[in-house]
Amino acid sequence: MASESGDDQELKLYSYWRSTCSFRVRIALNLKGLKYEYKAVNLLKGEQFSPEFTKLNPIGYVPVLVDGDIVVADSFAILIYLEGKYPQHPLLPQDLQKKAINYQAANIVSSSIQPLQNLAILKYIEEKVSPEEKLEWAKVHIGKGFAALEELLNNYAGRYATGDEVFLADLFLAPQLYAAIGRFHVDMTQFPLLARLHEAYSKIPEFLDALPENQPDAPSS
Repeated sequence: MASESGDDQELKLYSYWRSTCSFRVRIALNLKGLKYEYKAVNLLKGEQFSPEFTKLNPIGYVPVLVDGDIVVADSFAILIYLEGKYPQHPLLPQDLQKKAINYQAANIVSSSIQPLQNLAILKYIEEKVSPEEKLEWAKVHIGKGFAALEELLNNYAGRYATGDEVFLADLFLAPQLYAAIGRFHVDMTQFPLLARLHEAYSKIPEFLDALPENQPDAPSS
């Protein structure tokens, strides 16, 4: 439900097509049926460090959500904000244990996997070590996180990560799985549960619409 131009009342999402953090928020907006204006931020050109963008997020990361006079940066904060303001299609279950598992799985992705594969880290390793080591670094840390997720979700997963409904954990898992498989070429045979979830996400329209290649700033080739 993204558009490249919108009115002043429309939500605005500052996003980069390949950012897994932005991907999470795009899924949430789609699930909640919220229209938003897509504001592309080209990370490769350093647009995230422009004065205009750092006014929105001083650390210079995407995504950023603008809702009228409210500016929220960081995907986790944005998702909690959306959950509080727009209750349609809840992102968290009522059951306290399942809610905690959703937070735990989301945190494994957002704290123990994604930061270790972000653009700045990989660029640093490529420059200081070698381009080959960049890929191996990412695969090692993704594998460590995936092993933990595989074990954590084993007793909770149904059709999706924590049952038969899509919740917060799925919004973090889907982009990470997509990047691990397509970008970092992680061997998923050792993670059968996560591989099954990846297949399930590929059939959900709201997830498909949020895919990197379907964004306005995705390369045409």
